[in-house]
Amino acid sequence: MSENLDKPPVHILHLEDSRVDHALVKFALQRSKLPSEVVLVDTMDDFRRELLSGRFDVVLADYHLPGFTGMDAWDVVRELGIEIPFVILSGAIGETAAVDAMHRGVSDYLLKDSMHRLSHVIERAIEVSETRRERARAAAELAESRQRLAELAEHLQTSIEQERANIAREIHDDIGGALAAVKLDLAWVGRRETAPEVLKHVSTAMEMLQHALGASQRIMMNLRPPILDQGLVAAVQWLAGGFERRSGLRVTIRRSSDQIDVPMDVQLVAYRTAQEALTNIAKHTKATAVEIDLSDGEGVLTLEVTDNGQGMGPEALRKTKSFGLLGLRERAAKVDGWLDVSSSSKGTSVILSVPLTSPQTPDNAAKATEEAHDQGDFV
Repeated sequence: MSENLDKPPVHILHLEDSRVDHALVKFALQRSKLPSEVVLVDTMDDFRRELLSGRFDVVLADYHLPGFTGMDAWDVVRELGIEIPFVILSGAIGETAAVDAMHRGVSDYLLKDSMHRLSHVIERAIEVSETRRERARAAAELAESRQRLAELAEHLQTSIEQERANIAREIHDDIGGALAAVKLDLAWVGRRETAPEVLKHVSTAMEMLQHALGASQRIMMNLRPPILDQGLVAAVQWLAGGFERRSGLRVTIRRSSDQIDVPMDVQLVAYRTAQEALTNIAKHTKATAVEIDLSDGEGVLTLEVTDNGQGMGPEALRKTKSFGLLGLRERAAKVDGWLDVSSSSKGTSVILSVPLTSPQTPDNAAKATEEAHDQGDFV
């Protein structure tokens, strides 16, 4: 008893046209020791007004009322978007009506001849409602957290690409320019010097300089290949050609057309997906052949990179620290696309799909001059 007296009262809005039944409700609550404050209404207008006051914890509603029903009152609650436990308290509700009421979202129902259970039903309805609200609040917070993570990932990806472009430009302008100037000076010295010993050192320096120039160009191209400006097909062909030369693996490319015009951000996502897939093939798969399919049919850009290697086990695909695949999925989501990875003992397939809903910009026009084993159109 002392425990109940310490509780704040439950504020109950009672929709009932019988003063006798209202008195029975108050009597039942008093007998159960449930602290409560009950407000009686018997018209829809009064019910709506009291409901909008926001001061009630639960609604008790008779089922049959003059000119309307308890379910009409429930429709008002839903129409107003108010989250409140709603209990049907009736003396004649049938099983079919009770089941229908529960299906429509009513918290609970109770027959008036079971009034001794009223406090228990009220407390349970409030508890369930609070649990539901907590779950909804947690789901909203989780969704907001995921949205923030997605925005952070997008920001990081954008920053990384921008930094790559900046570094590539610095290499081209500063290091590349300086190396080219040194090469010209060494050539000038070589043309005017006749001492064999000096010419030998000049030749060695020229070889080292050429090596440094090649290395800086490779780094620059990996950071942000200028060929991306010539379009996705050309960029993928250039990527595959370089992969063939380094790995010795044969790469077959099939594409729906010589030119696939997609927005620059989608183009970059597809290029990085192909780049990461080829890197994984070289590192892990022991493949002997690779196929790349690139198409934009039915309004969806599809890039599929398939190898005939040993495949990856389910554990490798689910690895939480598989940041390569995780990064590719984040990139795909950034442009409203998705990534599918399937693997078996016969090989692995990485598929990027991106819906193309916006008008395409014809800014990718040129065809690559360097092609892998191009099989032309396959559509």
